[in-house]
Amino acid sequence: MQLLNHLIVLDLEATCDTDGRLPTNEMEIIEIGAVMLDARCQIVSEFQQFVKPIKHPVLSDFCRSLTHIGQADVDAAALFPTVAKHLADWQASYTDTDSSIPWASWGAYDRRQIDQDCALHGIDSPLGEEHINIKKAYQRVFGGRRVSLGVALRQRGLRFQGQPHRGIDDARNIAHLIQQNPGLRPSASHKAI
Repeated sequence: MQLLNHLIVLDLEATCDTDGRLPTNEMEIIEIGAVMLDARCQIVSEFQQFVKPIKHPVLSDFCRSLTHIGQADVDAAALFPTVAKHLADWQASYTDTDSSIPWASWGAYDRRQIDQDCALHGIDSPLGEEHINIKKAYQRVFGGRRVSLGVALRQRGLRFQGQPHRGIDDARNIAHLIQQNPGLRPSASHKAI
């Protein structure tokens, strides 16, 4: 099995509220956290930026409590198109071709949210089409039902490091799970899931 040269492990945080007060189609990214893994599954770089939302610029109490992202963090942040360009430039620095690097996240939410924010702002995705759903891969490798990242880490005897529901910390922990479980490592011939 030939391993990928690089893999982006990404996690997003978005505007949110309790009891459906903020419909999912109005949620916007407020943090992009990502780590770049090399062919040996070592973290070689990190990307973290807050994003200023435009539809609901004031974070709910629930959102601030869940993510530990403050209003000042998003008020001082750039808009999504600028942060997306920074993410694309970061990714491009790890490839010598025009092809994009496959990316992974815990579940399909991150892919849907990236697509939603790109549509809102009328821009192309800063990420490639090849997305790997690590939650699905985990279920395929270890069986059972789909579980949260925290449960998966505990099932594998690992502890969550950092602050849950922070993009960069979630990305680091997903990467750690991949590092410690070779069955989750995508190969160059894998099919995106």
